[in-house]
Amino acid sequence: MAEEKSRTLSDARSLRALSHPVRLALLEALLAGPLTATQAGELIDESPTTCSFHLRQLARYGFVEETGGGRGRARPWQLTHVGWSAPARPDDPEFTRAVQVLDHVLLDRQVARMRRFIDAVPTYSPQWQAAARGHTSILHLTAAETAELAAAYQEVTERFRTRWAGRTEQPGALPVETFYGVYPVDGPRREGS
Repeated sequence: MAEEKSRTLSDARSLRALSHPVRLALLEALLAGPLTATQAGELIDESPTTCSFHLRQLARYGFVEETGGGRGRARPWQLTHVGWSAPARPDDPEFTRAVQVLDHVLLDRQVARMRRFIDAVPTYSPQWQAAARGHTSILHLTAAETAELAAAYQEVTERFRTRWAGRTEQPGALPVETFYGVYPVDGPRREGS
């Protein structure tokens, strides 16, 4: 059973293991519960062979595990943790580069999902059209204030995740992605400027 607490990653190898779109798609699919490689392939539109290979790679780095039972591609897999984080390690350039590569893959996936929604807006009910929204703000903050804002956002999303944990079949409920970035929009300034 996947631990509800996210995993903290501190090595570049684990980050590189995640930096593949199929592996990220598999992790997302497994959020709903255990799947075989064949079931996962149907959900993410990949072959069972491809899914089996990537599930084994994810298991090698501790992101998934077999649930027991089944043989070959009929073996069910499950998450070992729900989510992960990779706190900054400014003194480790290899780790920093691995985070950048993973962030690029994640951003591409998130933007693709946003585009699919935007393209499909007319197919959603008026209630869903009104509920979905995007928002951008430019605030002038210090690094400490930026960290405070990011922690507050994480606190809010964790509160709602806990409130609705395990809910996948609620009538009228759809999986909703929240996307939030906290980052400077201009290059770094020299001290005193």
